[in-house]
Formats: sequence, C-alpha cells, structure tokens
Amino acid sequence: MELEAKKILRRNTRADRELLRNSERKLFQWLHLLNAREIVEAETIATYISYGDEPDTSALNSQLISQKKKLVLPRMRPDKSLEWVPWNGAEENLRLQGNIKEPVGQSLDENQLATIDAVIVPALLVDRRGFRLGQGGGSYDRALKELLSISPHMWSIALVYDGEVTSSDLPNEAHDIPVKAVATPELVLRFSNTKY
Repeated sequence: MELEAKKILRRNTRADRELLRNSERKLFQWLHLLNAREIVEAETIATYISYGDEPDTSALNSQLISQKKKLVLPRMRPDKSLEWVPWNGAEENLRLQGNIKEPVGQSLDENQLATIDAVIVPALLVDRRGFRLGQGGGSYDRALKELLSISPHMWSIALVYDGEVTSSDLPNEAHDIPVKAVATPELVLRFSNTKY
C-alpha cells in the first residue's frame, strides 16, 4: 500500500512539474542557498547535475566552484548505489549515462567521504519531518545513510519547487532517510526534528 501511495505521489508531482515550462524552470537558480550558513562554512559539498524537470543546479554548482568549494558528484554503481567523484566544473569530466551526466575519475574512499560537509539532493516532495520522495530507486536514501554513518553531522538539503513541501506526512519506509533542510526557489527551511 505504501509503495502504491508513493507511485501516485510521484505521478502527480511529475504532472505538476510538466505545467512549469522549461523556460520557467530555468528562472529558478537556488542561488540563495549560497547564503546558508551550512554552505558558507562547508569546504566539500556533494551535489548533483540536474536533468529533466529537476531543479536546475547548473548556476548553483558554478557559483560553488567559483567560491573555491570542492564539489563531488554521484555516479551510479551497477547495484544502483552511489559513489562520489570529485568534479572541477569541466564538461569534459562528465559522461552521459542514460539521461544523467556522471563524473569520470576516481571515486572517494571512506576517509575522503568523511570530508563532505554538506550534500544537496534532488526530491519530488519533502514533508515537514524532512522525509523526501525521490524518483523511486532508493539510491539517495542509501547514499545518505552511508554518508551519515561516516559523518553524522553532515548537513543534507533537498531542492524542490514551490508547492512541493507538504504539511502532510509522506509515506516512508525503514530505509528512507530524512534530510535536514529543504530549499524552494526562495526559501531554505530547516527541520529541527530529524534524527540524523
């Protein structure tokens, strides 16, 4: 039942996102996140290259690099788990894997993963407890669990559009990991009741 509820929520949210034309989506750049204390203080940030109807991370990533932040991007392993690879902002250091641009190069080992101060993740919806509805593969929940086991104080934030933060609890399963904050195009909302 819970899995079916998630499928319905995903379908409805994707349909709502379709109503935002690509040109309108590009207007939102999430640059206000650069002023968040956790980002200002971070040296190494795990982020992602957006695709499709996801919040566009290109301007944010570019600004983070210009501020001399070390960025790492996810790369999917065959088992659908994520590994993290340093990225310097160069397009030639990305390769297309299906619809997703992934970094090339050596992935971080456990000691290097411990240096990640903040992680920016995609989401379709986020509830008031910090639980997010992703695309359905569970890759980011597993990645968050791994990163938080290495660095429990790492800050995590999801990017969503207006109307995608819900006061209703999202269905969640034992493997779902809440984020510590969510950013809409205008706001950063922090959750005080997340256990991670």
